[in-house]
Amino acid sequence: MSETPLRRDRDAEGRARNARPRDGLGRPLPYGAEGVERQPEGVVRTPQESLTEAQRLLDEGKPFHAHEVLEDAWKSGPPQERELWRGLAQLAVGLTHAARGNVTGATSLLNRGAAAIEPYAHAAPYGIDVTGLSRWAGDLADALRGPVPAAAHAPRLRVSSR
Repeated sequence: MSETPLRRDRDAEGRARNARPRDGLGRPLPYGAEGVERQPEGVVRTPQESLTEAQRLLDEGKPFHAHEVLEDAWKSGPPQERELWRGLAQLAVGLTHAARGNVTGATSLLNRGAAAIEPYAHAAPYGIDVTGLSRWAGDLADALRGPVPAAAHAPRLRVSSR
């Protein structure tokens, strides 16, 4: 007896991409459920556009979606800035895990993200508040005991973002 192979969801370019809707924290919902609109992948933005969009999403309590914006910046940015953008994406994923109540995963990603951005503290580009973000990540990691509201714990990406 032959089993029918599972078909993978594909995007318009044929790449594997789960088409299930997602909630505001990026968790998959059942097919047909109403979810939160996902961020398009592979969008090339200026660094300022990336930071502005990621901050908007963080402020809306959508750190998973902010991470997707920061991941695009990481993948499309110049090599000398890739660790900075990767670290920022990790911080957003850390907040995602904190909001989901995954204390262990959140702590790990917050610490990893803070370590990745730390080398940029002496001359942070684009007004990124590396020192403030590192402090925020450490404080959040130390205080986590269970789920936290993402918007209420959203960091400020830039020194002048408020």
